[in-house]
Amino acid sequence: MSEDAGPKKKAAAAEPANGQGWKPTPESKAKSKQLRIIALVAWVVAIALEAVAIFWLLRQREWVGEDGTLVRDPDTGLLQAQDAVAHFPQWAFITLLVLLVVIAALAITGSLLWKKANRLDPARKADTVRFFVQNQLGAIISIIAFLPLIILIFLNKDMDKGQKTTAGIVGIVLAAVSVIVGVDFNPPSVEQYTADQSTVIQLLGSDNVYWVDGGTVYHVCEDVSDIQTGSVIQSGTTAQAIEAGKNRLTLKFASELQNCGLNVPENADEITSALREIQAGKTDTLLPAPVWADPSDAPIEVADAEPAAA
Repeated sequence: MSEDAGPKKKAAAAEPANGQGWKPTPESKAKSKQLRIIALVAWVVAIALEAVAIFWLLRQREWVGEDGTLVRDPDTGLLQAQDAVAHFPQWAFITLLVLLVVIAALAITGSLLWKKANRLDPARKADTVRFFVQNQLGAIISIIAFLPLIILIFLNKDMDKGQKTTAGIVGIVLAAVSVIVGVDFNPPSVEQYTADQSTVIQLLGSDNVYWVDGGTVYHVCEDVSDIQTGSVIQSGTTAQAIEAGKNRLTLKFASELQNCGLNVPENADEITSALREIQAGKTDTLLPAPVWADPSDAPIEVADAEPAAA
């Protein structure tokens, strides 16, 4: 148990800004905006190319033969007049395949950039509709960019069976890949980041964590073995750690506290379990307050909020 190094901090000194939970840094906010603009441009171009394919490319045809040409029916031996037949040109077929690949590349690029922006500046899970749309927009755009085009490929009367099968399969495969990449199976949320931040403040007395280049988590002290990699050890707030690409607090914080000679709460396992559920996306999990063997071990005094007025 470490000795008290000075006056205990009051909760107000370490509370999240405006009392509204975790906030991104101004740099993260600006970067996420830039990433979203680039992603939107990529998606707009993808949908524009889909429109080109639908309203111009799929309407291309070349005529074989001439109207009124006499031909012999091999089954009956009789002569009959044959009209010119429309075919989908080979150049248009190759162009269609290229467009499908380009549309997929743009949709996937947009989705990856959008996901990165969401990790820098996530939505609140409590705002259900916005949270869903913001995190699954890549998948939604991919469906919009592919589904109408794929349907019209199979309905095209000028393509031969081989062209239609090839273009259809390529379109379906690329669409599936784009949608899967666009889906965020474990999207971040303000609530998740706030839970990590709250844990850090209650364990350490301030919003200050450590990380190095590489890896996806941040740590509670600088002497832990996981960040003794030879890289420069950086420190800052949880928001700055998120900006650096570290998406969550390590779940090994109890052993880190012990190794660094800091006080470990008696209910560290309960806090770890709750954090694991919150980081996995659960919203109804209560984050336990640290329970200290000696009340003087608490690095900060945090009072329970007053009940909301009826």
